Formats: sequence, C-alpha cells, structure tokens
Amino acid sequence: MDTLIVNGGRALDGIVSVHGSKNSVLPILAATILNSGTSVIHNCPKLRDVDAAIEILKYIGCRVTCEDGCVTVDSRSATNLDIPDKMMREMRSSVIFMGAVLARLRRVSLFAPGGCELGARPIDLHISSLKALGALITEEGGSIDCRAGNLRGRDIVLSFPSVGATENTMLAATACTGRTRIVNAAREPEIVDLQNFLVSMGADVSGAGSSTIIINGRKPLHDVEYTVIPDRICAATFMCATALCGGRVRIDNVIPEHVSTLTSILDGIGCRVKVGKDYIDISREGSLSAIRSVRTMPYPGFPTDAQPPLMALASKCKGTSVFVENIFDGRYRHVGGLIRMGADIKLEGKVALVYGVKQLFGCPVEATDLRGGAAMVIAAMAAEGKSEVSHIEHIDRGYENIEKSMSRIGADIKRVIQV
Repeated sequence: MDTLIVNGGRALDGIVSVHGSKNSVLPILAATILNSGTSVIHNCPKLRDVDAAIEILKYIGCRVTCEDGCVTVDSRSATNLDIPDKMMREMRSSVIFMGAVLARLRRVSLFAPGGCELGARPIDLHISSLKALGALITEEGGSIDCRAGNLRGRDIVLSFPSVGATENTMLAATACTGRTRIVNAAREPEIVDLQNFLVSMGADVSGAGSSTIIINGRKPLHDVEYTVIPDRICAATFMCATALCGGRVRIDNVIPEHVSTLTSILDGIGCRVKVGKDYIDISREGSLSAIRSVRTMPYPGFPTDAQPPLMALASKCKGTSVFVENIFDGRYRHVGGLIRMGADIKLEGKVALVYGVKQLFGCPVEATDLRGGAAMVIAAMAAEGKSEVSHIEHIDRGYENIEKSMSRIGADIKRVIQV
C-alpha cells in the first residue's frame, strides 16, 4: 500500500495547473453510452475513480482508449445489462450508470454503490425519480433491477437538490417520450457540464445551473468531442495549501466563479487573492485570522468537499473558527488526524470548533477518505517535521499525482511505492 512522506514547514511558490473535474467526468463517461457511437473526452484526469468508470464501460461492451488526458469511447457494441457488485463498490458515482444504461439498453441490473464512508447516502431519490419516469425497479439484498417499462417525461420534484439524482434523471430522461422537468435540481457546475455534453451530442436539455432543468427526450444523438471543466475542489485544495503554508502560488486552468465562496473566505482572513479570467494568484505572509463561520450547503453555497482542506487551514488561524457540516454526517473523519498533528478541535454533532494553534507537528496519519486525505497532506506540508500519510488510495480517487503537483510549488513530498 503506497504512502506519502512529507517533510513540512516549507513556504510554497510557483505555478500549478488544475486537472479536469472528477465530478464532471464520471457522469459524462456514463453518458457516452447514450449515443451508440463515438465520444472523445478531453481534459480527463487520471484518477482511480476514472479508471473504475472506464472498467464499467468496458464491461458493458464499450471500446475505450486513453492517451494524454483524452479518453475515446466507442459505445456501439454496448450490450451487457448487468454491472457486477465488485465494480459498483469501487466508487460512489457508479450509481450514475443506472440512468444511462437504462436509457440505452432499456434494462440494467446493478448493486448499491461504494465509495468514501461519509455516513448515510441513500440512493432513494435516484430510484424514486426513475420510477416516476416509468421505470420498473425491484430491489433485493442490495441488488437493483431496472426495466424501462413505458418511459415518459413528467415533472420530477426532488425533496433535496441531490447531484447524483439530478444526473441520473437527466440521463434517463433522454430516452423518455415527451418533456421531463426536474424541479429543485442540483445547481452545481458539474450539472451544467453534463448538460453541455448532452447538448453537444444532440440532446435537448436546458436550465442546468438553475433549480429547474428541462429535457425533451427521444432526440437523435450523434458522435461528440468535448472538453471537461477544471476541478474546483482540486483548485480549492491548492488555495488552502498556499494559505496554510504561506508563500505565493498561481493556480492555472481554473474557473474562478466556481470557487468564489472560498475566495471570499481567504480574502477575509488575510490572504491576498487576485482573480484572472482562468487563474487565481494567492499569497500569504504573516498570520491569518479565524474563519467566523463556514456552513456547507449545496451549490452555490460552500462545498462540503472543500470543508476538510479548509479545516486544516483553520487549525493554524488565530482565534476560533466555526464549521457546520450540513451535507454528510461522516464528513469529520479527518479531525482525528489533525488532532494528532496538534490541532485543537472540538466536535458536537454537526458543529466543529477549531481553536487555532501556533504549530502543527509531523506524525503518521491516515487518509480516511478522499477529501480528508487531502486535508492530511496539506496539514503535513505545514507541520514541523516529517509525516507519513497512509491509505492514499483514497486520495488517488480524486487527485492526479497530488505529490507531483505539490512538489511543483515547493512542497517536500514523495510517494513511497509498496511492492
């Protein structure tokens, strides 16, 4: 099992580029099934989750090639209706294949998905939405069997703006007769990216980015070439790392609007932030003041995925920072590692009080999940002494060679490969 060895205490300096969005490319890869043809996806990051999605595509029968950040999917021979339990357990986003395969092959058999253990993340909204479109779904012992039945467009009102349920409904609705309207849809940039991809292949989808999305189904689809947006959580991680370690870094290939809530926070606690068209310059000298209150919310609120890296930063901010986690009940699993490094954090339910300390100290820590693992890495970069971060397979799910990116801007970090 690979580990990261980090010698902390170095200020950062240089230029780093953000890779393509994990949370965009996964539903887009699932959507390549829909056109019964060829899809060319650019700016595709090399991540464990992407590898898992590609393996599912191959199992279904697609031909997939990967070269220099470009993935080509030929879905003409997609015929397999069942996705094995082992493949589904590799990542949470595997559930997105339910809507795509159902739309293309009229039936799909799969299992409840895996991924990071962040507490209860039921897929009931996915299932109820597809049922409302006319799908016939039976569940037994963790297996889910979906038949197309008579798929017809209708109004789908989500009780919560779930990203995954919004995406699954969008994909399935492309095969529905008539119009589907998703009310209280998720508004994340990744939803807009999926819409733009579907439109590029000929689908009639509009409204993404707002709370109402409209899909007019049964439109002929064709081959497509598309470039995925930059990863906003990767950008947020670089921003927090720079603020925590000090120095000056330019972050390229970023859409500043997508990280505006974090930009506002960093500017407010004492960082210097300059925003360009597709870059962010961030610098920090001296101490930072505490973050008064951070409440994770669906977009355009503060993203839950950026909470762990920001908490690592808050651990060294002067004063008391308050975090309220409203999305996942298991999103504080990184707190134990930060405390081992010397952070002073008190938890009570959804609330975390972070009392800033002068120094963190290197020690062995564990990446308990994807974003918590990123928090461990940037905390280790700022700590005094050496840290060893284990279970980095979680980090590899969402960051492309994080050690190379951080080394590029001055961190002393290397991967030790266990044979």
